[in-house]
Parts: sequence; structure tokens; C-alpha cells
Amino acid sequence: MWKDDILEEIHKYREEHAKSFNYDLHTIVEDLRRKQAARVKQIISKPLKESKKPISSET
Repeated sequence: MWKDDILEEIHKYREEHAKSFNYDLHTIVEDLRRKQAARVKQIISKPLKESKKPISSET
């Protein structure tokens, strides 16, 4: 099977983070939201472009 070191590192971090909150999803989400609110750097610097193509309901 193919091995990706970067993905393994991400999975390891996520596991450690979840374990530090005793796998309580509510607490994990609160922590992530608190960290996101504390970020000064803007994640998306430009507004998204609107599509000029109309969305059709016909398929």
C-alpha cells in the first residue's frame, strides 16, 4: 500500500488532539473554533468570484 508521510503526520496530530480532549467532539469543536477566532491572518484574502453561467434546474 502507498504511504504518505504528510497524511500520516496529519492523522497523528488529529489523534493526539482528540485524545487530549478525551475524544469529546463538542469540546474539540469548541477548541478549534476558539483557535480560529484567535487567528489574525485572514484565510481567504479575496472574495469568491460569482459564476457567470446560470444554474439550470433542468437535467
